[in-house]
Amino acid sequence: MQNHINTYWDVLVIGAGNAGLCAAITAAEAGCSVLVIEAANRDMRGGNTRHTRNLRAMHEEPTDILSDAYSFEEYFDDLLRVTKGITNKDLASLTLQKSTELTDWLQERGVRFQPALSGTLNLGRTNAFFLGGGRALLNSLCRHAEGLGVSLIYETAVASLLMQDGFCDGVRLETGDQIRAQKIITTAGGFEANLEWLAEGWGAPAKNFLVRGTPYNTGTILRALLDNGAQPVGELDQCHAVAIDARAPKYDGGIASRIDGVPFGVVLNKNAERFYDEGEDFWPKRYAIWGRLVAGQPDQIAYAILDSVGVKRFMPSVFTPIKDDSLAGLAEQLNLPPEAMQNTISAFNAACPEGEIDQSILDAKATKGLFPNKTNWSAPIAEPPFYGFPLRPGITFTYMGVEVNDRAQIIMKDGKPTANLYAAGEIMAGNVLGQGYLAGIGMTIGAVFGRIAGESAARALNKTVLGD
Repeated sequence: MQNHINTYWDVLVIGAGNAGLCAAITAAEAGCSVLVIEAANRDMRGGNTRHTRNLRAMHEEPTDILSDAYSFEEYFDDLLRVTKGITNKDLASLTLQKSTELTDWLQERGVRFQPALSGTLNLGRTNAFFLGGGRALLNSLCRHAEGLGVSLIYETAVASLLMQDGFCDGVRLETGDQIRAQKIITTAGGFEANLEWLAEGWGAPAKNFLVRGTPYNTGTILRALLDNGAQPVGELDQCHAVAIDARAPKYDGGIASRIDGVPFGVVLNKNAERFYDEGEDFWPKRYAIWGRLVAGQPDQIAYAILDSVGVKRFMPSVFTPIKDDSLAGLAEQLNLPPEAMQNTISAFNAACPEGEIDQSILDAKATKGLFPNKTNWSAPIAEPPFYGFPLRPGITFTYMGVEVNDRAQIIMKDGKPTANLYAAGEIMAGNVLGQGYLAGIGMTIGAVFGRIAGESAARALNKTVLGD
């Protein structure tokens, strides 16, 4: 550690996830001396990247990884729909346009891809899947970075920024030591593991949230930036929040805890009442609203109910569903009022149209006469045995962060960019994601702005960026 402290680095990157490593590699390839510091130990490195599977990439024609085409226009329309227009359109456009470069860039640095697995949310056309998932991606990028001479150190938590008038000279560690650098790139994630901070936006319901992502994203760097005059972007209560199994651990449950069966059954609250359209759209465009929906229900609990046909239509979670040969028996196991649950399911079944559903398309097999109606894939829950998954809100990452420009420079409250301070990844994702989510776009934002931050820092140091 001592030589890392005594060295005055060209570039210091805070956080060793996807965004940080893309930044570090880009700066190192331009000839910068680069240090990456990570709060977690080596086995837990990488923040939420460890839990990822894919990134969403624009492409005008089929590739060896992605099927068909996914145009800018379609991608942008998808983003506007899920965010309801709450996005910086210039930065969103930049993200989508530069996403075309990502799969080649990553492959050239050791990352391998694979075809989408069956049951992975209909994403084969839009999303590139990492062979081995996010941990394999991290291992490949770390290996490549170290080969370029990047230094990575672990269990190195930052306590504060050495910052004055928008200029950051370095960081003070929790040990009291200081690390100094000419350029600082912050990629330390959001504050989803800080339940007290979450409660500032959510109130009492936050106590029932499960943190699907890393326990290391406590928001220390974000808080330091805001305290030093960085311009915030996004709202305290906006986040990527999905419905996960209520039996998942409090922290770090990851992608395996998500329940993907919502479109193929019904979701009930603790009073056995439906409260939202389970078939509103394809799951990749809607799964990230369900954490917020469950958070709005009594005691922040809900239950996905499926029959023996519906339960085979999606990739199962690691948690075994609760099973019974009768709806009444299932209700008792789930501690739901049996009569109310039977009435809800009977009304739903009676409102379903005749004929088979087609989960590969928006099939318009909608219920009639219910509130809310189910728009697509409405099949009766009639074939025993019956299955139930208890659901809680699972917070992956928060959207409130710092404002940046198209060079990834952090913007201060006076509207001016910082001289030497950049941000990439979840700490600035709220510029693009005001609300809602598209599967895989978090990794896209991190990789695109990680590269931009690395390029910007290198150019400011009069280095020649690869490709210039």
